[in-house]
Amino acid sequence: MTELAHAAAPAAGGAGGFASFIPLILIFVVFYFLLIRPQQKQAKKHQAFLNDLKKGNKVVTKGGIHGQIVSLSDNVVTLEIAKDITIKVSRDAIGGPLGKDGTTEQKEIKSSGG
Repeated sequence: MTELAHAAAPAAGGAGGFASFIPLILIFVVFYFLLIRPQQKQAKKHQAFLNDLKKGNKVVTKGGIHGQIVSLSDNVVTLEIAKDITIKVSRDAIGGPLGKDGTTEQKEIKSSGG
């Protein structure tokens, strides 16, 4: 009888060991849907915006510089920040588009606000 009790104990311990991982798995699932997935969607959206940049677009850099795109290359964007004053920045330094009134567009603020 004691041998039967000892044989059943490891089986219950194995099932109990898996059950202890269920909360950890649930936490990972919650983190995925609340943090990781939205961040990936926003990164894809920003990458699509960077790929669709065109000459004449008004943009703001991540450093806060407002300007209009004068020329583009694969990695470098030339911005006119004042009359006859241009700067070159990395394409990745572009933070988002500017609205018609010179402020960042509202949809960009909402999506990056988190």
